Amino acid sequence: MVHPTVPQPADIQAPGPAAVFDWLDEAAELRARAGLTRTLRSRPAEDPVLDLASNDYLGLVHHPAVTGAAAEAALRWGAGATGSRLVTGTTALHTELEAELAEYCGFEAALVFSSGYAANLAALTALTDPDTLIVSDAYNHASLIDGCRLSRSDVHRAPHADPEAVREVLGARTHRRALVVSDSVFSVDGNAAPLPALAAAARAHGAALLVDDAHGLGVLGDGGRGALAAAGLAGAPDTVATVTLSKSLGSQGGAVLGPRRVIRHLTETARTFIFDTGLAPAAVGAALGALRLLRAEPHRADRAREVARTLAARLTAAGLRASTPDAAVVSVLAPGPEAAVRWAADCRTAGLAVGCFRPPSVPDGVSRLRLTARGDLTDAQIEHAVSVIAATAP
Repeated sequence: MVHPTVPQPADIQAPGPAAVFDWLDEAAELRARAGLTRTLRSRPAEDPVLDLASNDYLGLVHHPAVTGAAAEAALRWGAGATGSRLVTGTTALHTELEAELAEYCGFEAALVFSSGYAANLAALTALTDPDTLIVSDAYNHASLIDGCRLSRSDVHRAPHADPEAVREVLGARTHRRALVVSDSVFSVDGNAAPLPALAAAARAHGAALLVDDAHGLGVLGDGGRGALAAAGLAGAPDTVATVTLSKSLGSQGGAVLGPRRVIRHLTETARTFIFDTGLAPAAVGAALGALRLLRAEPHRADRAREVARTLAARLTAAGLRASTPDAAVVSVLAPGPEAAVRWAADCRTAGLAVGCFRPPSVPDGVSRLRLTARGDLTDAQIEHAVSVIAATAP
C-alpha cells in the first residue's frame, strides 16, 4: 500500500516553461537569509590592493621567468593543446614538465592534468573499485570528497588528523583493498596532516596512501619539494601524491606523482585524463619556468613559511584568533558568515584583499578570513596587512 503522504503522479502539477527553475529563486533566498550569497568580482590587470587572498604562495604569477616561459610556449605550440592527451594534446613540453616535476619531488613518474581537481578525481576513481575501502580525512578538500563519491568504493570519513582512528578503521576492514586519503596541508587553517603516522597506519594494514599536496608543493620540504619529501615518503612504492600547478608554481593545471605503474594505469584508465583536453601549452610552459626558478632559488619556500609565522604572530599579538601555520596559510576567526563578509569587504576598501571562508566551504562551520603568506611580501607589507585586518575587525 502506498503511504498517503507520498505524492502520486496524478497529483504532481508539471510547471510551465517559465516556472521550471523557480526553485532556484527559493534556494537563492534561503542562502541570502543565511548570509551565504556569493558573487563574482572582476579584477583589473593592475589591481592596486595588496593581495593576500590568492594562492600565489611564492609570488611567481607575474615573475618574468614564468610569464616569459608562458609566452614562449604559446608562440611555439599555439594557444591550446588541440585535443586530449592521448590524441594530440601531449606536446614535448608536457613530457618535459612531467619528467622534471617527478624528479624534483622525488617520485618515479608524473602525469599532468588540466587542473588539480581533475587530478584528484582521476587518482581516486582509477585506483579504487567497489571492493576498496577509502578512509578519508573529515577536512579533506572538495575535490577529494567528490573523487570519493565517484569512486564507487566504501568510504569512511575519519576524524580530522587522527591516525589512530584511521588505523582502527583499517583493522576492521573486510575489503580486498584500502586507500588512505588526506590533504598534506589543509586549505582552511593551514595545518599539516601527520603524514608519517598516517603512512604507518596504512602500511600496518596493507593500504595505499594518497596525499593531495596542493598547499605543500613549493612551501614545505627542502627547496619546496613538498610535504611528502619532508616526511620521507616521496618515491615510496605505496604512496601517491597529487599537486596543483596553480598555487606555488603560479600557473594552471595539476598532476599525479607516484610509482611508474600507477602513472601508466592512470594514463590508460582515468576518465579525466582520457576524455579531457590537454593542459594548454602556455600553462605548461609557465609551470616549467616556475619549477626551474624554484630549483635555482630554493630560499623562496623558506621565506613563504617565515611570512606565515610572522603574520600569525602579529595578528595574535593584536588580539585576534589566528591559526598557527604549518605552511603558508593563516586563518583568522570571525564571529559569523555575515561578519566575515563585511570584514573582508572593509579590508578591500582599505587596500587589502583577503579570502573569506564560510559555510559550506569550511568543514567546522566556523567563518574566517584566510590569508596567503606570499614569499615575496616585504616586512612593510606584512605590517600594513596586520594593521588593516586589526583595524577593521568586527
